[in-house]
Amino acid sequence: MKFSEKWLRDWVSPRLDTQAMADQITMAGLEVDAVAPVAATFAGVVVAEVLSKTQHPNADKLNVCSVDDGSGEPVQVVCGAPNVAVGQKVPFAQVGGLLPGDFKIKKAKLRGEESFGMICSASELGLEEETSPGILVLPDSAPVGESFRDYMDLDDHTIEVDLTPNRGDCLSIKGMAREVGVLNRLAVTGPELAPIEATHDETYAVTLEAPECCPRYIGRLISEINPAVETPLWMVECLRRSGVRSIDPVVDITNYVMLELGQPLHAFDRENLQGGIVVRMAKQGEMLTLLDGQRIALRPETLVIADENGPLAMAGIMGGEHSGISAKTRTIFLESAFFTPLAIAGQARSYGMHTDASHRFERGVDPGLTALAVERATQLLLEICGGRPGPLVEAVSEAHLPDSAHITLRAQRLAQALDKELAADEVTDILQRLGMQVLADENGWQVQAPSWRFDIAIEEDLIEEVARIHGYNNLPSRRPSARLALRSSNEARLSESQLRHQMVARGYQEAVTYSFVAPELQTTILPDAVSPKLANPISADLSVMRASLFPGLIRAMEHNLNRQQTRIRLFETGLVFNGELDDLSQVPMLGALACGPRDAEGWTANREAVDFYDLKGDLESVLDLGGSASAWRFEPGDHPALHPGQCARILHQGQEAGWIGTLHPRVRAKLGLKVDAVLFEVRLDALSEGRIPAFEPLSRFPEVRRDLALLLNEEVPVQSLLDSVERHAGDYLKGSKLFDVYAGKGVPEGHKSIALGLTWQHPSRTLNDEEINQLVDTIVIQVRAELGAELRS
Repeated sequence: MKFSEKWLRDWVSPRLDTQAMADQITMAGLEVDAVAPVAATFAGVVVAEVLSKTQHPNADKLNVCSVDDGSGEPVQVVCGAPNVAVGQKVPFAQVGGLLPGDFKIKKAKLRGEESFGMICSASELGLEEETSPGILVLPDSAPVGESFRDYMDLDDHTIEVDLTPNRGDCLSIKGMAREVGVLNRLAVTGPELAPIEATHDETYAVTLEAPECCPRYIGRLISEINPAVETPLWMVECLRRSGVRSIDPVVDITNYVMLELGQPLHAFDRENLQGGIVVRMAKQGEMLTLLDGQRIALRPETLVIADENGPLAMAGIMGGEHSGISAKTRTIFLESAFFTPLAIAGQARSYGMHTDASHRFERGVDPGLTALAVERATQLLLEICGGRPGPLVEAVSEAHLPDSAHITLRAQRLAQALDKELAADEVTDILQRLGMQVLADENGWQVQAPSWRFDIAIEEDLIEEVARIHGYNNLPSRRPSARLALRSSNEARLSESQLRHQMVARGYQEAVTYSFVAPELQTTILPDAVSPKLANPISADLSVMRASLFPGLIRAMEHNLNRQQTRIRLFETGLVFNGELDDLSQVPMLGALACGPRDAEGWTANREAVDFYDLKGDLESVLDLGGSASAWRFEPGDHPALHPGQCARILHQGQEAGWIGTLHPRVRAKLGLKVDAVLFEVRLDALSEGRIPAFEPLSRFPEVRRDLALLLNEEVPVQSLLDSVERHAGDYLKGSKLFDVYAGKGVPEGHKSIALGLTWQHPSRTLNDEEINQLVDTIVIQVRAELGAELRS
């Protein structure tokens, strides 16, 4: 919700400066995101009147104008704006004035004609972000010579509040004023409203075919409006300072009332309506062209406003183009309705839209505002556009209107929750100022929630309201105390914290990405993945649950690459989702990604790019934490996201636990990535398994080492050789080390030479050469039989 501070102060004005009021609103649970001036800094700009206009003798697109700036003498100025005209009131920057961007106004000569100032556009004064096509024309009543800043009341601020979904009641000036009023114990005074008397008897029939979705609908015909009038400048400014663009008087008035009271309105052109208004669900195959020109196919679960010819508008979201008002509109049908939040929730997003109206109806609009908003809009329409109002037409289903909650608030429970006893009068005052009906009794209060507070349902809700209005900073702060038993620690399991610390120690930074991703991205990386689709996604790019951590990490890498980060090391822990909802598996995973140079920049750094084995080494350091590295294996495999030949399946206790490899060139090309990346993901439950450390006595007897050089077919993994050696090396093998791999001269083509260092040690005696030689012979015989390996001569 974005609004003007001065507009709010027209309703309630506490003795607080801007920042203090913003801080107070934030502390009440309505977080203020930004406070900004409504206009850029400028000086020396006054209201002036254009007295004359002649064509510039040396330029076709320039005019030489004479303006009255209140100084007593006409001022000559050269102006290139196409809309400048005699008799206009305009903002005029005098010589010596200063415009936004430190642009100082000086005497100038343009194509031979002197110019003593500048007639300004809205963008040149910082009132619009986009460049204005012409000068800003002011109302005829603007006083010549008055400071433009004072005339426009530009010493104002916009306040932007980030409201939680339960506080739809604050999506208006009225709602925010109510909050500020109760926080400062001040009365709130809005505009005076009285029922508008009808000046003709014409009505328009309304039928509710879906009362469970729209239990109240009010309309009014207003005829003989003047479509040629312009929206008053004060209203245009109120809308601009609230982030809403001025369109035409009728639309501007409906937007103004929505911002002021919180009730979205819509105006139909009476000439484009056939038969009565019907509020119903859409029919299969119905089409509607919206006001923004988009043509959509309506679904049966969508609520629409229709006439006998078909849909006119998507209820609570956007009107249709055919029935919208235009410059020729003389009679309008003004609509104000209460749509239940569940009927509108998610509908706009499901069509790829989000409007101010849907934002409010999804959160809940006060059903008591429906008629009041029509009266306020009628009042403004008559003042600005003229016209003759008809009587109000109301269709209502009382049985489907929401009931206000009746809640008991116990004084003892309130004091216990706040750890502070509040005076009964203060509690009553707070609740009444919030619009609640309160009846005190001997145990506390009987409270009826107001119609605009959909989030007040239980006693705890009332306690929260009292606490935030009394002030969280006014409640006592105490350290909790408890007598707790120590929790046992399972030494055979690794915590996520230990895994994270190890990844950080290896130079990685933790990423936290969404659990949902773009379907196109997931299909590119994992073509066969099946994961749930969201019925109500926050955006079309985040509409399916992730089946892997890879999409989120790749998007994070892309984000960093686009910001000139060339060396990236990221890891993430989180759930991945596989299957449909009725057969869904949610698996916690650890994933990591690396790209760019192996070493950080420095005069001793190696500029080679990180590769598969760098990442594998980082992963192995994590696997070693559990003290059971022998339970893990890497074997060649095929993964759709990983490069063939640079990809391995990760096995734990013989079961698949994850994947590691280089990003597939096909995936890189589709995503437009220009650098290689290596990545892995492993199941957290497997990573968390370890063994309890146990002491083994150190042998006092010497180790015996033998080195073996074996010729092995280059297609055979070295791990297979190591496994075979360890199986046949006896019980006293202390360790095996791979210390050389060679292929080339002296080694048959298609083979590689693997050099192993084997160490034996007995716990209670010295091993003799005969025993060792026998073990070596056994190893050579077995690896020849199992793998075709030969001892290199």
